[in-house]
Amino acid sequence: MTSTPASKTSGGARVAVQKFGTFLSGMIMPNIPALIAWGILTALFIEVGPFPNADLATMVGPIIHYLLPILIAGTGGRMVYETRGAVVGAFAVMGAIVGSDLLIDRINAEGEGGLGYVHMFIGAMILGPLAAWVMRQLDKLWDGKVKAGFEMLVNMFSAGIVAFLMALLGFSVIAPIVNWIMSVVGGAVGWLVETNLLPVASVLIEPAKVFFLNNAINHGVLTPLGTTEVATEGSSILFLLEANPGPGLGLLLAFSIFGVGAARATAPGAAIIQFAGGIHEVYFPYALMKPTLIIALVLGGASGVATNMLLGTGLAGPAAPGSIFAVAVQAGLVGGGNLIGVLLSVVIAASVTFVVAGVILRASRRRDLEREDAGDLSAAIAKTEAAKGRKSEHLSNLSASGAAAGASATGVDPTSTPVADQPIRTIVFACDAGMGSSAMGASVLRSKIKKAGIEGVNVTNVAIANLDGSEDLIVTHQDLTARARQRNDRATHVSVDNFMNSPKYDDVVRLVGDSNPTD
Repeated sequence: MTSTPASKTSGGARVAVQKFGTFLSGMIMPNIPALIAWGILTALFIEVGPFPNADLATMVGPIIHYLLPILIAGTGGRMVYETRGAVVGAFAVMGAIVGSDLLIDRINAEGEGGLGYVHMFIGAMILGPLAAWVMRQLDKLWDGKVKAGFEMLVNMFSAGIVAFLMALLGFSVIAPIVNWIMSVVGGAVGWLVETNLLPVASVLIEPAKVFFLNNAINHGVLTPLGTTEVATEGSSILFLLEANPGPGLGLLLAFSIFGVGAARATAPGAAIIQFAGGIHEVYFPYALMKPTLIIALVLGGASGVATNMLLGTGLAGPAAPGSIFAVAVQAGLVGGGNLIGVLLSVVIAASVTFVVAGVILRASRRRDLEREDAGDLSAAIAKTEAAKGRKSEHLSNLSASGAAAGASATGVDPTSTPVADQPIRTIVFACDAGMGSSAMGASVLRSKIKKAGIEGVNVTNVAIANLDGSEDLIVTHQDLTARARQRNDRATHVSVDNFMNSPKYDDVVRLVGDSNPTD
């Protein structure tokens, strides 16, 4: 059956959102340590903190209002055009910051309300990459046309002029747009809070996580709004909407007890990695095996949000990765009974998800036991293709090879392993942020290669956006392989459905050994 145009459009839109979210994540994640440092400073020393200190608290405002947006803009510029892009991007966002402040001051002076300043996170995520892209395009225009001896002069003045013009753009155009966006989004979130409907957000967030669409929501909306709230309240519930590890834990515990086959056998280990390590991606294949389980995730997530709303609890900063330890640290910084409330929300979210998922798994357990492929994680491939609205070459090959081999426990035919046409010296695991699931997979494969006695092979992990074309072999989750190919179509690509225990790792080890014959 061929895909309909509608399904292709749907799949293309989903990939576009994934790419957008990945790019946002690439700007935010490297600066999470700065956000954490600011969160600690804010939680401890502002007036409502456990150790109020007016002198130290004076750092809170300048850091969130100037430093953090500049860091984000600089990172976004570097992603597009290295150091040159970082410089023009960082300067450009100052125009948006000052322009936004001026607009707010004018509104307040006219007596239309005591509005607070907008922290230009979204402006930074726009102007940083945009200014760098403009700089790169202009450099292409006169590349090779500048007379010898004038290169530095042209490079310096062109970058300065671009930074100046982009700052003007930020001041006059981007600032009012971002002010309006933040007013609308902030008003919507405020309405949800006032009407006690914030748990409804889980209907969007939990399915988005399973389909790798959460980064656009988390880093594009929740982090800027949550950071603004922390500056005045000392904590924010918004940081827990996506990072709460409870729903994933509840799902994996349900599979550990009520699941069948390989899914039941691997779920306990996955639960430890997800809950303690904060690698939420490990439970996505389990949810895709039975899409009705997303209902359990939504109800569990909503229960956790409702608990935090009732108790008035939140985090002092973003919990990245979403480990119970990171959540506990950020919750503990707020003081009082906040930590107990946040931990209770995790327990309730896990419990609700466990009960609902258990009912769903139990109801279909007899039918699953009668199926030969029940409990096979690779069975989620067909579900993923249907959900994506289009066929995937890599998923289809994996499914076909599993059927040909008749090995439902692994779903992998060794003959389907790619053949390398050159020695493999550099293996890279790539995911959205390059810090979570990819690091876990790289560690697993690195150990296997070492045990096989293969030397001279470097196994690392990066964000997909940071693939530079030098990689010999790239390992990605099956939903992300298409984007990895866009970054490097020369490398050998391997798609997996589970970074934790993919049977394809053994095939990769054999492939690496064959491509690096010993004398």
